[in-house]
This record gives sequence, C-alpha cells and structure tokens, in this order.
Amino acid sequence: MPLDPSLLGWIASGLAVVAALVAALAWQRLRVVDRTLTRLVEAGAPTTPEAERLEAMELALAQVRGDLSQALRHVAVVRFDAFGDMGGRMSFSAAIVDDDGDGLVISSIHARGESRTYAKGIVGGDAEVVLTPEERAALDAARTGSVE
Repeated sequence: MPLDPSLLGWIASGLAVVAALVAALAWQRLRVVDRTLTRLVEAGAPTTPEAERLEAMELALAQVRGDLSQALRHVAVVRFDAFGDMGGRMSFSAAIVDDDGDGLVISSIHARGESRTYAKGIVGGDAEVVLTPEERAALDAARTGSVE
C-alpha cells in the first residue's frame, strides 16, 4: 500500500526536526568539551601528542645521563699508618671521581703533633703529580668500585 505524499512530508519534517535537535545537542556537548580542554591547557596540561612527549622525555633522559656521568659519584677511602710508631690508621687518602675518571684525591697525613692535608687533581684517571701508593689505591678503588 503506497504512502500518502503528505504523510511522507510530515515524516521527513519530523526526522529533520529530530536531526536538528541531535545536532544542537552535539554542538552543545562540543562547546562544553572545548571549554574544558581550554581550561586544562591554560592550567598547564600537556598538549603534545604522545610521540612528541616520548621524544621530549628521551631527550631529557639523555641530558640527565650526561649530567650524571659528570657527577663526582665514585668515592673510595684508604686508611693507613703514615708513621711506624703510630697506630690506629689515622691517615687517609680519599678519591672522588666521575665516570670519566676526572676529580680529585685528598690525603691527610696525621702525626703526633700535626696533620697535613693535600689535594691532587685527577684528569682521565691520572694525576699530573706523582701519587703515593695509598692515593693510587684509593683512586683505583674509586674507579673500579672495589677496595683491596
């Protein structure tokens, strides 16, 4: 049975009104989402896509690793008796170096009446001046992470 053309017109008009209402609701929802996103961005929320964020984090990690390799983080102390008549191993040599072996060795020689302290710069795992056996032992222990 064929439908009356005027009935088809009313159905089409009704569907058009429903579609217009759905579009208006969608538009309203979009405006709410847009305002919320704008507030988040103004508050400092990240807006970069995940790939860009990952690249930025990898770059930051590489910078931190570079900074960490230059940190004086390898430390060793060797205690010893500087003079045969004194006990207690009151003298010491301490080496403090970074991953490249750059840093310093500090030695303190303790005697009955005085103490003397010396500092020697280390570049590339070696000093420009001669190191004592205790200073060399401290430097080697700091570089290898083991005390003999």
